[in-house]
Amino acid sequence: MIRSMTGFGAGRAQAGTESVTAELRSVNGKFCEVRTHLPRDLAGLEQVVTRLIKPRVARGVVDVTVRREAPGSVRGATPAIDLPLAAGYAKALRELQAELGLAGELTVHDLIALEGVVTLAERAADVEPLAKALEHAVSAALDALEEMRRREGEALARDLGARLTALEKGAAAIRASAPESVEGYRDRLAARVAELSRGVPVDPGRLAQEVAFFADRVDVAEELTRLASHLSQMRALLASDAPAGRRLEFLVQEVNREVNTLGSKSQHAGIAAQVVELKAELERIREQVANVE
Repeated sequence: MIRSMTGFGAGRAQAGTESVTAELRSVNGKFCEVRTHLPRDLAGLEQVVTRLIKPRVARGVVDVTVRREAPGSVRGATPAIDLPLAAGYAKALRELQAELGLAGELTVHDLIALEGVVTLAERAADVEPLAKALEHAVSAALDALEEMRRREGEALARDLGARLTALEKGAAAIRASAPESVEGYRDRLAARVAELSRGVPVDPGRLAQEVAFFADRVDVAEELTRLASHLSQMRALLASDAPAGRRLEFLVQEVNREVNTLGSKSQHAGIAAQVVELKAELERIREQVANVE
């Protein structure tokens, strides 16, 4: 069954006291493009993430967001105190106090509130266990992403199947109306010739020849045969497990070509109306196929 290119999946894995969370969001794209957003200390694992995703996603833009979480700390950070800076602040403040004759005692609370005295430094990451946790988290997120893309693909397949049925019915109606086009032309031609000849006998053979020329010009059997073949191939692709988006897009172009030829050959009001309906339905199919992986 076909799959959609849009979806979401999340996964989580443990690395000691830390956990790694991966979120994957995919949208439509002509090719597989992976965009990673990793913590700074895991930036070197970008290629690992890409290698996990590309074999399982044929088309679509996949945004990957990875977070590290550690209990009892803020993003795995620890406070650091710049003692020389604090000493410099203290000296400068005491000089200021003496110069201006200010009362009061300088406290540690006063110093830690000053810029740069206390900073948060990220703890150095143990990359090896985090890399394994990242792989597990991304794999779990991929499973969830694929499941969502599969469910949306089933809905797309149902919709496209119904629209292909509408195209097949329209083609069948055109096939049924095609003989009427030739018969109508024969009647109009005979009436026109009779009107212009003013009672002069008309050569039946010549009339039949003109009708045969017309029938050959408006014959749509070949186009209808190719159209049926294209629609059959599209149905087979909808049921296939292999990525089918590009082939479906190509077949939509081929179907559009055949429908345009049917319209250009049409000399029958009923066929012309059917061609308009086919084009409208085909445009809806084109929009849906753009979502298929």
